[in-house]
Amino acid sequence: MQKLKYVGTGTRVLNFIIDIIFIFIIAYFAFKIHKWYVIYYKVNYWQFSWFFFGTIFFYYTILESIFARTPGKWLSQSKVVNHQGLKPSFIAIVIRSLVRVTIIDMFFIPFLDKTLHDYLSKTDVVEC
Repeated sequence: MQKLKYVGTGTRVLNFIIDIIFIFIIAYFAFKIHKWYVIYYKVNYWQFSWFFFGTIFFYYTILESIFARTPGKWLSQSKVVNHQGLKPSFIAIVIRSLVRVTIIDMFFIPFLDKTLHDYLSKTDVVEC
């Protein structure tokens, strides 16, 4: 078994900032397209938050299940692994993505020494 080198909080924050920029851009354009359909085709209106949180879920689920990385993790040369150092299961990735959408996720760092989405999905972020 390989020795895992866990990334620090600063790297995690950098990953988050980079990823949230991409997420916001994707959600913003999806929302603008939706508003066009609301105006011209009278479809039901959804608030921006639905697009933002939906984009968070799908962004992380798709990228981490395929690559075990997101653009933020590529930049910091880190990836998501399970406790054995292997690529996490799809279920673990879905759990990570669902918990990320909650507001309380980051507030568990002082108590668990990791985010709630890492704790519940039994995953870690390590250097490549």
